[in-house]
Amino acid sequence: MKVGLIDVDGHNFPNLPLMKISAYHKAAGDSVEWYEPLFSGHTDRVYMSKVFTFTPDYEYCIDADEIIKGGTGYSYPDGGQQLPDEIEHIYPDYTIYYDRIPETRNTAYGFLTRGCPRGCDFCIVEKKEGRTARKVADLSEFWNGQKNIVLLDPNMFACKEWRELSDQLINSGAWVDFSQGCDIRIMTQEKAEYIKRMKIKRIHFAWDRYEDKEKIIPKFKEFQEITGWERRKMGVYVLCNFNTTFEQDLERVYTLRDLGYAPYVMLYDKQNIPAGHRLKHLQRWVNNRIIFNSCKRFEDFDIRK
Repeated sequence: MKVGLIDVDGHNFPNLPLMKISAYHKAAGDSVEWYEPLFSGHTDRVYMSKVFTFTPDYEYCIDADEIIKGGTGYSYPDGGQQLPDEIEHIYPDYTIYYDRIPETRNTAYGFLTRGCPRGCDFCIVEKKEGRTARKVADLSEFWNGQKNIVLLDPNMFACKEWRELSDQLINSGAWVDFSQGCDIRIMTQEKAEYIKRMKIKRIHFAWDRYEDKEKIIPKFKEFQEITGWERRKMGVYVLCNFNTTFEQDLERVYTLRDLGYAPYVMLYDKQNIPAGHRLKHLQRWVNNRIIFNSCKRFEDFDIRK
């Protein structure tokens, strides 16, 4: 069978389902390549994967007997088509991204857990994966000695097997990046000690709800005191434009910086925020580290410069 792949999002981040689909078909003896409308010719089957709902769909004609579309970008909020177990639990074919994203040559990507108990209104995880954090894989399912590990879990430390999974990460000796916003509200001294034993490249937390202020600030202080880490290791996603005022957004940014964390502004429904809006200026100021470190106050930030 001749199989074609289309990463509809096309962002500078590998598509995990497509890597697993490629591995499955190559193991079956099929030929797999990126689908190119001008060069691929007739193809037996084409898989199209789209993660983000706001990404425009693929606009070119596809010459194939069968086209299979999947991913949150196509199926949200009903969950959509799931990969069968024999594909979901196969070791990913990272080689398909070697030329497109060189980091994949020495980085493993995957989920150890799925689901989250929070069920936040702004988040898609509950509808996609359920309101319970559960173990879905061991590290060996997607890691085989790579120098770096990028975890995509929504809330690993809410899973009852967090100690077992943490030990796997510690024993790997690889640099670990918790790429999603870990829940600082459930952080304990024991969990922080486990994290401290990992080779952490970067850990991200999230401060989405302004009203968690009294609970969340002591947790951030405690984690920083236990680990002794600097800002470059600890990022915090700050959700803006959902149910907070601009003043509350700015307060969280200043508070996190004073606590020794690196805030990162995430705009809810970014596509519908007008150009030139001060929220977009806030995002540019905070998320550009050179600007953020050189200009201490947003009030002094001039986007024209």
